[in-house]
Amino acid sequence: MSDTGTGTETGARPAGVAAAPPPFPAPGPEPEGLLSPGVAPGTSSGEAPRLGSFLARAAAATAVLTVLGAVLGLVRDQAIARYFGASDASDAFLIAWTVPEMAATLLIEDGMALLLVPAFSLALTRRAAAGEAPGSDPVRDLVATTLPRLFLLLAGGAALLIAGAPWVVGVLAPGLADPRLAVDCTRLTSVTVLTFGITGYFSAALRAHRSFLPPAGVYVAYNLGIIGMTLALHAVWGVRAAAVGVAVGSVLMILAQLPMFLRLVPLARPRLPRFGRPGRRAARTAPPLGFAVLAPVVLFVVSRQSQVLVERFLASTLPAGAISHLNYAQKVAQLPMVLSLMICTVTFPVVAQAMAAGDREKARLRVERDLGLAGTVVLLGTAVVLGYAPQIIEVLFQRGAFDSADTASTAQVMRVYALGLLGHCLVGALSRPFFSSGRPTWFPAFAMGTGLLVTMGAGYALTYRFGVDGIATANAIGISTTALLLLMGLGTRVVPIRTRAVALSLGRLTGASLVAGVAGWACAPLVPDPALSLATGCLLVPSAFFLTGLALHSPEVVSLLALTRRRFLDGR
Repeated sequence: MSDTGTGTETGARPAGVAAAPPPFPAPGPEPEGLLSPGVAPGTSSGEAPRLGSFLARAAAATAVLTVLGAVLGLVRDQAIARYFGASDASDAFLIAWTVPEMAATLLIEDGMALLLVPAFSLALTRRAAAGEAPGSDPVRDLVATTLPRLFLLLAGGAALLIAGAPWVVGVLAPGLADPRLAVDCTRLTSVTVLTFGITGYFSAALRAHRSFLPPAGVYVAYNLGIIGMTLALHAVWGVRAAAVGVAVGSVLMILAQLPMFLRLVPLARPRLPRFGRPGRRAARTAPPLGFAVLAPVVLFVVSRQSQVLVERFLASTLPAGAISHLNYAQKVAQLPMVLSLMICTVTFPVVAQAMAAGDREKARLRVERDLGLAGTVVLLGTAVVLGYAPQIIEVLFQRGAFDSADTASTAQVMRVYALGLLGHCLVGALSRPFFSSGRPTWFPAFAMGTGLLVTMGAGYALTYRFGVDGIATANAIGISTTALLLLMGLGTRVVPIRTRAVALSLGRLTGASLVAGVAGWACAPLVPDPALSLATGCLLVPSAFFLTGLALHSPEVVSLLALTRRRFLDGR
C-alpha cells in the first residue's frame, strides 16, 4: 500500500503573502481548495491553508476505505445473523461485543487520536526546529516514553477483563439463564483492549506524519478477520468463532499499519553521550502526556459514548423492537456524519501542527474551512435521509423477520434522528481543535456533559409520550446543545474562528438541506420500486441541494461548483 504522504504538488500562494516555513519537512502542501465561510469565490484573500490536491486525495481515499469497512461490517452482521439468528448464541456474542465497541471509541476513534496527534505534531515541530543539531529526536523520545507504558497498561487492562469476565457479564446482562457462553466470548474479545490501543497509537502517529491510508483501512482488516473466522469455524466452535474473529481481526488492524509505522517513526535508540541518561533526555524533549492532559479527553469521550447507553436505557422501557429500530436508524443515518468527519480526520494534523508552531491564523482558516466542508457533506446526507428514509430501510433491511411495519417505524426514527446529524458532525469537528494544542482543556468535557444532561432530561420528558421518536428527538436536542457550546467556546479559548460567519454559512447549508429533503419527500412515492426510487433520489436531492445553495449564495456550494467546473474544463 502506497503512502498518501508523498504528494509533491503545491498550491499557489497569493501575492504579497510571505511563505511560512513548514513545521516539519512533511510531504504534501497546503494547496488550493474551498474558501472559508463568508469569502466570495475568486477573492485573493491570502487565506491559506486550503484543502487541495494532497489533502483532497487523502480525504477521498479515507472516505472510500471507511465506506468499504462499513460495507464489510454489514456483511459481518449478515453472516452472524445467518448462522446464529436471534438466539441465546447471538445474545452472548452481542454482550461480549460491548467490550470492543467501547474500546474502539476510547482507543481508536476519539481518545487516542485526540491525545496523540497533537503530541506527535509537537514532536515533529520540535524536530524541525532542532534541524541537524545533535541530540535526541523528539519523535523517538515520545515513542520511547509512551509506547512501552501504554503497552503494559493496556495488557494489564485486558488481563483484568479476561479474569473478571463473569463479573462483567453479570453487570451487562444479569438476566441470562446460562452466562457461560457469554463469558467465553467476553474473554476472547477482551484482547481488543490491548490490540485496539496499539492500533489507535499507530493511527495517531501515522496521521501526524500525513500517512492516511493505513489508518483508514483498519476496519477493513478487522471485519475481514471476523467474517473469515466466522465462515471457517462456525460449525466447530459456534458463536465463539465470531468472538475469535474479533481477536484475530484486531491483530490484523495492527499488522495493516505496522510496516508504515516502522518506516516513518524512528524506533532505534538515539546515540547519547557516554555518561548520558536516556530517561532524563527523553523527558526533556518528548511532549508531555500526563494525567492532566489525559483526563479531559477520557471524560469527553466517555460522556459522548454515554449518550448511546442513555438511549438504550430509555428504549428498554418501550415495547419489544424499540431498541432495534433505534439501532438500525442510527447505523444508517450516521453514515453521512462519518463521511463528513473524514475531512477533519485528514486535516486534524494540519491544525495540530499549526498550533504547535504558534500559527493561530493558519489554524483558524483551516478550522473554518473544515466546518464548512463537513457541514456540506453531512447536510447533503441529511437531505437524502429526510427524503428517502423508507426506501433506504426497505432496500437494506426488509427481508425475513424484518417486515414493512419495522421499515415504517425505523424510517420514522431515522428521519427524527437525522435532525441531529449536523450537531454530531460539529461535535466531532469542533472537539479536535480544542485538543490540538496538547494542553489540558476541560471545556469539551463540560459541553459534552451538559449535552448529556439535556439528552437525559428531554428523553425522560419525551419518551413516555412519543416513544422511540422521543428518544431520537432528545438525542438531537442534546447533541445540538453540545455543538452550540463548543462553537461558542472555541473562538474565545483556542482558535479565534469567526463564529458569526461560520453560523451564517451553516445556516445557508441547512436551508438548502431542508429544501432538498422536502423535494425528495414529495417525489419519493412517485416511483413505486424502492430501489429505483432511491436511485432517482440520489440525483434529485443533490441537484436540489446545490441549486438552493446557489440561490442562497452559500460560499461552500459556489466554490465547490466553481472548482468542479474548472477541473472539468482543465480535463477537456
